[in-house]
Amino acid sequence: MIADRMARIRGYLGLCARSGQLVMGQEACVDAVRKNRVALILLDDAGSENTRKRLTDACGIHGIPLFGIAEGTIASAVGKEGIKAVGTKSGGITGQLLTLLSNEPAEDLFT
Repeated sequence: MIADRMARIRGYLGLCARSGQLVMGQEACVDAVRKNRVALILLDDAGSENTRKRLTDACGIHGIPLFGIAEGTIASAVGKEGIKAVGTKSGGITGQLLTLLSNEPAEDLFT
């Protein structure tokens, strides 16, 4: 991803975190996907195989888009170390994130 696009993604994730529109962590994301409380899942490229499989399976079953992003982007955007997965709730910021992410090459996508 180009630097400008990554900066915008970090900014949008920070806004979501501050406004309470973000679900953080693997367990919370899987639960939110199953309950249809999120519209988008982002997974850090450094996420474990178990995390990747659980989120890929849950998102595939429930039709939620899942995107992989560069290592460390999520943690730096939300200001919490160790966060590898986040889900965003429906809204304008999620739409902007989907627009930015959908313009990426196919190898950046998990689904």
